[in-house]
Amino acid sequence: MNGQHRKDIRPGLEVKIALKQDQRTGKLTRGIVKNILTNSAFHPHGIKVRLANGLIGRVQEILGKKE
Repeated sequence: MNGQHRKDIRPGLEVKIALKQDQRTGKLTRGIVKNILTNSAFHPHGIKVRLANGLIGRVQEILGKKE
């Protein structure tokens, strides 16, 4: 699942994000969503989130609930 729709993302989900400095390379960082930073319902480049470890980026892939 991609991360373009805000309704699909909630705190506690495991996701892969593209950090600002990695957007051109396509490198993804895996983590757990702490906060959703994008207010709009849809964003073509992915909803911006803050991970539990403090990193901020746009969701590229939703992996699911962390067990």
